[in-house]
Amino acid sequence: MKLLSQAKIKVVESKIIPDELFEADEVFCSGNYVKLRKIDKYEDKVFRKVAVIFVTDVVNFSTLMEKNEELTLKNLKACREILDNLFKEHSGRIFNTAGDSVLAEFQSAVSAVVCANEFQKLLKERNNSVSDDAKMHFRIGLNMGDVIVEGENLYGDGVNVAARLEALSQPSGVCLSKSIMDFVNKKTELLFNDLGEQQIKNTLVHAFDLSNPDLEKRSNIDETVTAAASAKINEGSVPPTIAVLPFANLSTDQEQEFFADGITEDTISYFSKSKTFPIVSLNSVMKYKNSKEATKDIANALNANYLVQGSIRKGGNKVRISAKLTDALVDVQIWSQTWDRSLDDIFEVQDEVSQKVSALALPAIILNEQNTLNNKDLKIFSAWDEYLHSLNSYDKSSEAKNVEKKIKYLYEAIEHAEKSIALNRNLTDAYNVLASCLTFLRLESSLQHDREKNEARYREVAEKSYSLDPNNPDAVLNVAFLFRISNDETKYREFVSKAVEINPHHSRSLQSKGMLYLKECDYDNAIELFNRANESNRKAVPFYETMLLFCYLGKNDWLSANQSVDRSMRENDHSRYHAFKAVVLAHEGKIEESKEWLKKYQENRPEIQTIEDYEKVVPGPSQEVTDILLDGMRKAGLK
Repeated sequence: MKLLSQAKIKVVESKIIPDELFEADEVFCSGNYVKLRKIDKYEDKVFRKVAVIFVTDVVNFSTLMEKNEELTLKNLKACREILDNLFKEHSGRIFNTAGDSVLAEFQSAVSAVVCANEFQKLLKERNNSVSDDAKMHFRIGLNMGDVIVEGENLYGDGVNVAARLEALSQPSGVCLSKSIMDFVNKKTELLFNDLGEQQIKNTLVHAFDLSNPDLEKRSNIDETVTAAASAKINEGSVPPTIAVLPFANLSTDQEQEFFADGITEDTISYFSKSKTFPIVSLNSVMKYKNSKEATKDIANALNANYLVQGSIRKGGNKVRISAKLTDALVDVQIWSQTWDRSLDDIFEVQDEVSQKVSALALPAIILNEQNTLNNKDLKIFSAWDEYLHSLNSYDKSSEAKNVEKKIKYLYEAIEHAEKSIALNRNLTDAYNVLASCLTFLRLESSLQHDREKNEARYREVAEKSYSLDPNNPDAVLNVAFLFRISNDETKYREFVSKAVEINPHHSRSLQSKGMLYLKECDYDNAIELFNRANESNRKAVPFYETMLLFCYLGKNDWLSANQSVDRSMRENDHSRYHAFKAVVLAHEGKIEESKEWLKKYQENRPEIQTIEDYEKVVPGPSQEVTDILLDGMRKAGLK
C-alpha cells in the first residue's frame, strides 16, 4: 500500500486515479491509501506465468489426408469431440489449433495427465469399434513451465518443450517432462517410465512415458528417434533466403562480362525491394563468379534456400538471356525462362530482364513454399508458416465453387493471418492476405450485417500494411481500395498507377489497371495488361482469361473469345464458363452448339430460366460488355 496526497488524486468515471498513472495503472483505493498495479492499457497485454501445456496431434495425418481427405476430416472431428469433452471435464482451455494439432492449457498438472490418459483410453475403445480406415492414433506431450501470455495465446519455452515432448511420444502414447512427473507421481496411481535426458533442438529435456500396457516400454530413446523428432521441430520457421549468383557470360565477347554483371546487380536490387525475403548481398555472391563449386555447396556457404542462376549468350546484335530458380535444399529447379532481345539499347534490356527475373521468381518461391509446407508435419508454427497457411486457404477460396465454401476458406485464411501477425507484427504479407479476405467479406451480400465491422477492420489493416512498406505494391493497392470505398476515383487511379510503377510485372497491379481500361472499353490496353498479369501469376489463369474474354467480346473478336473460354475451362470447369461458351458460339452463328452449352449451364444453375434471371448475375465489367453477354444468351435461346 502506498500513501498519496489528495493533490495527486483525481476522479475519473467514479475511479480515483493518480495523475501520473492515468491510463497506465490499475488503482484500488481505501480512504487515502492507494494500491497500485502496473498494467497495459490494451486488452491484449503481454505477461509471463507458469502453465501446464498439453500438445497433441494425429499420427501420419498428412498420409491419411492424401488417401482420403473427406474420411480423415470426419474421423478427426469425431476424435476432437472426445477430446473437447474431456477438456471441459478437466478444465482444459484450447489456445491454438492448426490442422490436426491442438494446444491446450491446464491449471492443474494432475488434471492434464489424467485427461491425457483418459483420452488415449477412449481412443482405444473407439478404434476397437470402427473399421481400420477409420482408426486414428494421437501423440501427446505435456510440460509445466514458463510461458508468455499475449491475449488468448501462449508462447515461449513452456509451449516449445511440450511440442518437443509430443514429437518424442509413441503413437497412442503420452510423453511428459520431469516437472510434470515430479508433481503428479504421488498424487495418482499412474506409472511412468524414465526416458532419461533427451537432446532436441539444443534443448535438454528429462522425459518420461506414461506407462501403457499396450505400448512397448522404453527405458531410453534411440538417437535416430531423437534426431527425427528434432528435425520435425526444426522444419522451416522463417522466410527463406535468396541468393542471385553471378550471371555467366557464355559468349566469346568479353565486353559482355559487364552486361552479365549489370544484370546480376540489378536483379539483386529488384529482389531487395521485397521486404519479405532476406537477399544475399552482391559482395557475398560475386566471389562465386565463374566458380566450379557445386550449387548445393555454394548455397550452404551463403546460407541460402533458393538460388537464382543465369547466363547470357550474344550473337551479332542479338542476346539470349536465360534464368532459373533452384530450391537449394533439395536441388530441384522450380522455374526458368529465356528472353531473346536486340541490343539496340543495352541498358533497357538489362533493366527489363532484371525486373522480370525478380517479378516471376518471387511468386514461384511463394508457391514452392506453400507446397513444401503442405508436406511438413509441424507442431509449433512460426509467423512465416502461419502466413503460408493463410495464403493456402485464400487460394482455396478463389477456387471454391460456391459462396459458402468460399467464406469458410476466407475465415480460415483470416485466422492464420491473424496468428501470423500476432507472432510478427511487421510481416507485411500477412496484412495483405488479411486485407484481401476482408475485401470480399465486405462485399458479400450474405454478410452485410457485418459490413461496417469488416470495412473498419479493412481500413485498419490497409493502413498498417502501407505504413510498414509503402513500396509494397499489394500494400499500395490496399490503400487504393480505400479511396474506391470513399468514391475518390482520382486517388484510386493514382494509387493503382503507383503500384504498377513500383513493380511493372506485379500481377495484381496489372490486373487493377487492366480493369480500369476494361471499364473504359479501352480493350487493347486492357488485353496487354491482362496478358502480362497472366504471365506473372499462373495460379489465376481462369480469372485473367475471363478478363481477356470480356475484352475480346468488346472487340467482337469471337475466335479469340472462344479460345479464351476454352483455356479457362481447362483450368476450372466452372458453370460460368458454360454460359460464356454459349454466348460466344451464339455470336459466331453456331446456334445449335450454343443451345447445348446453355442447357449444360442451366443444369448447374437451374434458377436461371429467363434473360432477367441471367441479368441479375451477369458479370459484365461495363454496360457494353454486359449488353453483348445478354444478347448472346438471347441468341442461344434464353428468353
